[in-house]
Amino acid sequence: MGLKSFWLLIGVLTVSGLSVISGEKSRFDNYRLYRIHIGNEHQLKVLQAIDQLGGGYSFWDDLVKVDSDVDLVVPPHKFGEFGEIVKNHGLVANLSFPDLQKMFDVERPAGRKAGVHWTDYNTLEEIYAWMDQLLEDHKDVLSPIVAGYSYENRPIRGVKVSYKSGNPGVFIEGTTHAREWISAATLTWILNQLLTSKNADIRRVAENYDWYFFPVTNPDGYVYTHTTYRLWRKTRKPYTDVCVGADPNRNWDAYFMEGGSSSDPCSDTFAGPYPFSEVETKSVSDYFTSIQASISTYLSFHSAGQLLMVPYGHTTEPLDNYHEMMEVGKKAIEKLKERYGTEYRIGNIAEAIYIASGGSIDWVKSTYGTPIVFVYELRDRGGYGFLLPPDQIIPTAEETLDSVIVILDEGEKRGLHHSRQSVRN
Repeated sequence: MGLKSFWLLIGVLTVSGLSVISGEKSRFDNYRLYRIHIGNEHQLKVLQAIDQLGGGYSFWDDLVKVDSDVDLVVPPHKFGEFGEIVKNHGLVANLSFPDLQKMFDVERPAGRKAGVHWTDYNTLEEIYAWMDQLLEDHKDVLSPIVAGYSYENRPIRGVKVSYKSGNPGVFIEGTTHAREWISAATLTWILNQLLTSKNADIRRVAENYDWYFFPVTNPDGYVYTHTTYRLWRKTRKPYTDVCVGADPNRNWDAYFMEGGSSSDPCSDTFAGPYPFSEVETKSVSDYFTSIQASISTYLSFHSAGQLLMVPYGHTTEPLDNYHEMMEVGKKAIEKLKERYGTEYRIGNIAEAIYIASGGSIDWVKSTYGTPIVFVYELRDRGGYGFLLPPDQIIPTAEETLDSVIVILDEGEKRGLHHSRQSVRN
């Protein structure tokens, strides 16, 4: 989203343009969400022009290619103008939600019970308090991790699950993009299953791997989505008087700024001024470096689109162990589909969605050659996008864990976990 569009959308820019009002949560009463199909180059240019119009328009997707679908928020005072644009340029615009605020209200209903549960979405404070309780209840297998501290000095907290020594490691990180709440919900549910489930398959993977869980790797942004602006994506480090944050999944030191990233500090895909300019990405990467010799599997969780992807994002060339990971991934998404019929697509990042450089999985693969590296784009593929209803949290987490088990089992069959153990030893 452009600078002008963003500030007009949330309505907090002061007259001077140099400071913003804090402490007031944005509302989106009667804002509409449309899904638009980009049918040709002309329509792509029209939508890119809308992105620069300001006045409250807000795209949830990158406007990068023809024959793709994008979600657009239209404020009430722009309904007439938008209708004319659709008519004049032959856009196919389907209304997903007539009142966006009602969708936000469902995510955290009034009168919800305290604590972490998976019938609605949880705050960072709730997640961290729940992790504290887990550490108390499962002292024999859990240990705390703090990878570092965010720009606003929040801990980037994780836990290690280890039932015995000598296990290969699985590193799991989520909520890099602050508005993707289903990521944190899915990871906390999976973590809980590894500790409490009686299912034989879950017990097998729980006890035969060391798990490193980081449910929220962008804590400042995640807090901001709960307190101020639900659709915030980036970190919270200021770059100009009014432009805040960088896209943490464009900020890793892997093919930095080689496509799909912006040098504009006001853009949602601003990569930062240099690799690892964001303390959050630098901290997580440093922690991963400290344990990487024992890690056979790295999984990153985003939303939405129902995709399972392998490196890389800067090229469609099948690099490293692309073909082997594609075979593993196809089996994983076949398993994922069994429970609820949810269909995923697979490919490297550049071929599955678009060119996007500077991501975490590309850095892990290119820097350390970690054998098994995937990124998930979780549910859905329809009109909900980042606003996945809470009643889909557990189904999403269940089918995702089904696929993770297959990924690990396939890695075992191929000797990929033991190859990392030999490096470590």
